Parts: sequence; C-alpha cells; structure tokens
Amino acid sequence: MQKVLILGSGPNRIGQGIEFDYACVHAVFALKEKGIKTIMVNCNPETVSTDYDTADILYFEPILLENVLEIVRREKPDGVLLQFGGQTPLKLSTHLKRLGVPILGTQPESIDMAEDRELFRRLTLELGIRQPHSGTARTKEEALRIADSIGYPLLVRPSYVLGGRAMRIVYDQDELLSYLEEAVSVSYKRPILIDKYLSDSVEVDVDAIGDGEDYLIGAVMEHIEEAGVHSGDSAASIPPYTLEDSVVEEIKRQSKLLAKALKVRGLINLQFAVKDGDVYVLEVNPRASRTVPFVSKTIGYPLAKLAALVSIGFKLKELMPEVFERIERHIASDFMPKEKRIYSVKEVVFPWNRFPEEDPVLGPEMRSTGETMGIDEEFGLAYYKAQLAAGSRLPMEGRVFISVADRDKPKVVELARGFLELGFEVCATGGTYRFMKSMGLEVEHVLKVSEGRPNVVDMIKNGDIRLVINTPTGRKERGDAHYIRRSAVQYGVPYTTTVRGGYAMLEAIRCYKKHGGRLKVYALQDL
Repeated sequence: MQKVLILGSGPNRIGQGIEFDYACVHAVFALKEKGIKTIMVNCNPETVSTDYDTADILYFEPILLENVLEIVRREKPDGVLLQFGGQTPLKLSTHLKRLGVPILGTQPESIDMAEDRELFRRLTLELGIRQPHSGTARTKEEALRIADSIGYPLLVRPSYVLGGRAMRIVYDQDELLSYLEEAVSVSYKRPILIDKYLSDSVEVDVDAIGDGEDYLIGAVMEHIEEAGVHSGDSAASIPPYTLEDSVVEEIKRQSKLLAKALKVRGLINLQFAVKDGDVYVLEVNPRASRTVPFVSKTIGYPLAKLAALVSIGFKLKELMPEVFERIERHIASDFMPKEKRIYSVKEVVFPWNRFPEEDPVLGPEMRSTGETMGIDEEFGLAYYKAQLAAGSRLPMEGRVFISVADRDKPKVVELARGFLELGFEVCATGGTYRFMKSMGLEVEHVLKVSEGRPNVVDMIKNGDIRLVINTPTGRKERGDAHYIRRSAVQYGVPYTTTVRGGYAMLEAIRCYKKHGGRLKVYALQDL
C-alpha cells in the first residue's frame, strides 16, 4: 500500500468534537511511520489535521461526495479511511463504494447494519442481545400509537442527527405532541425514532478494536450521569465504579459478539444501559468515538494508531503480542491488568457563559465543547481532580441547595443525609423541602424566585449557597429552575442537573476531606 486518503470531521461545532481530529492525526502518524503517503481532506483551520506538516498532502475542502470523488480521481489512492472523522464521512461510505472507491477498514455493509434501525434490531435478535423497545414513526398518528404500545417515558429523536440534535426525553402524551409540533417535522423521508427510556439505568460506553479475527476491549466506561444524557456530555469513569464485575464481563462479551458480527476492522464504539442488572445495547458506531483520546491515555495504547494499521491489513497479535499473553487476567479493559486499579475520570466542559439565554441542563442533545481527565487510586479523588480541571472547585463546607423533580425526590434522601453528615447545611424549595422534612432530615426552607425575596437566586448571588443540585422536570418553559441554574453558572457555583452527579460530588468531597485536602499528582508516563 503506497497512498491512503483520510477523511476528517469537517467543520468544528458543538456536537462534533475535536476528538475526531485527534483520531485522524494519529492515523496519519501511524501510516507515515510505515512509509505510506497520506492525504488529508478536511475544512477546519483550527484543527491539527489541517496543519501544513501533518499529512503529506492536504485538501482543504468540505467533506462532500463530489469533492471526495474529485480528489480520489486526481490522487488515485490505494484506499480511503472513513472511520476517524466521526459521523460526517461515515455517511458517504455506501456512495463511495458503489462508485468504485476502495474503502479501508470496516466496510459500508457493516456500517449500514449498525446505522439502520431494522437491520440492527434483526442482528441483536439473532445474537440474543437485549435492546430497549423501540419504533420508527412517519406520521404523528403513528408516533402516538407507538408511544402507547411502548409506554412512557420515551427517548425521541429525528433520524440522521449528529450530536443528538433535537433529541428529547418525553414523559407523557402532551410532551410528545408538543415535541412533534415544535421540534421536528415528521415525514416518510424523515421519520422519528422512538425508544423506551430506561429510567434509573446506568449508561456505559465501550471502545473496542478488531482486525476481523481478534477483538480487544479498550475500556468499559461507566457514565456518572443517568442514561439519557448524551455520551459526549456525561462524565465517565474507567473502570466502572458501581457496576459488578459480572456485569462488566457481560458487557465485554456482548461488545465482542457485536463487533465480530459486524466484521469490524478498526475501531468500534458501543453504548449500553444497565437496569436492575440487565444489559441493554443502545447503539453501535463502527468508527472512532469521542472517547478514544481519553481511553488511549488511560490504557497507554494509542487506539487510533492501532486502528489505522489494522485497517490496512496488520493483525493485533503482531502489533501487541504482550496484551494477548496476559488477557485472561483483565476485567474492565483488555489492555490493563485488574490489579492495576487506577481510576480515570473524564469530565466535560461547557460553553454556558457564551450562551446567556441557554438553559444549562444536560440531556440527549450534546452541548459540551471540551473535556478534562482526573486520575487517582480512589474514584472520589479522580472525580474531584476532573472537576477541578474543568473549572469547578467543589466546596468543603457551607450550604448545599437541593431541588429535584418529583420522580427524583426519593433518590435524594441519602444524598442530603450524606452532606449533613459531612457538616454541610442543606436547603431546598417547597416540594423538595417538604419531602425531605417528612423523611426526618434537618433542612432549611428557601423561597423560589416567584415566591418573593430573599430567594434562592439572591442566596446564590450573595455566596450563601456553595453547591446546587437541581434536576429538570422535563417541561421546557422558563421557570424557577432555569434561573437557578443560570445563576449557578453566572456566579461560578458548582452544580449538577442529575442525581447521580450529586452522589459523585458527595463522594469526591468525602474523599478529599478524608485525605486532608491533599491531592497526589500522577504522571501518565509513570502509569
């Protein structure tokens, strides 16, 4: 192989992370080390892939079919790599192969099987893998019929979206109707996808690599936020910090089963939900994912480089025989021994300050623009470091404000109790205050914005509240909760919009206090 063309991720925007550029650049480096000439196609001046000295040849062009075909006609590469640029180049796979362009790595037929809802469901049934109940609606009436048969809550989204745009969790028929009328237009050309939303489940990401014969798990990552938050916006832990080893092993088994069935050559990202010990596959992406840089730094193996070499014919066993020699002693990663238990936590960074009208709440639509990483021997300290790196210094004392949706009230009792035991004061507005008082907790009542002054927003402005835990109700109107969250952003008060995020903060503060407010510094090279 003499010459390879690599398609980048296109314009950098919210929902399309810079992590794909990392994957493209590592692919270039790996191929150049093998003496292969590289051609990069991308159109973002802020990326490293478009630096003049990264690839041998750079085409600064939009990732469009006609552009790629013209470049292929001119350069005559031995093959094209699609899997490193995210979803944008993946959409061209079928057209390029049909027109005679040689595709390296995972083939378009496999990509279609993973992307097409019906084909993928058929595959999971054959493999005996669970999926949440789902349906595809092409009319409003069909959407309502599917919703009634599946049952609320639901995760609804348009087809062919990037970064979870226009995705929403709906809890009843009124919210679904509102979504259908305001957010999307349903048609036979643009159907909407309706999935059963698994409440109170834990979401898990898996990055894996395969060469057509052998498949290795890069890492199993447990999301800190509940399922329903976009994977690009959720903090994540390697290894999982609450899941049983048996569940992690089952996730690994299903991941390898799916990767092998899809004949993956290169990288694959899989997303699962774990509810009551049962594992459900949510989606599979036969390409590089946003978590590849995080996983690579954690395990010490450059997954994108390995994937590039695998795509052009190298075998994993010849690239890293030492991994195969000790693979039986591993759990959450095929690359890291179980006894080397170091927690790596990814935390994300949001541009909320640049969007003063936007409600800073997490959901199925991706909003983040960056991420940080914290490493320690205890999950709590790793999470504390990741928060600190993201610009959020968790408090060691003071007042914690808790206000949550009705469905979340039973879940915050132990959370509030934990903060009280650490010496914090806890305050809440009406409904949450009454519930916690009924459970015997010593909490303080504060006013909502609509109830007069001084209210919770005044207290945030005055520095009287040091931490905010506020979960959304699902309604979109601009109410008290919106102003509470916006005030937390404006005045630099750490906050979370999920219950699991609140528990992670509690554990981080507890660990930090236990160690006397001291943090140990780890170098990646030493690990």
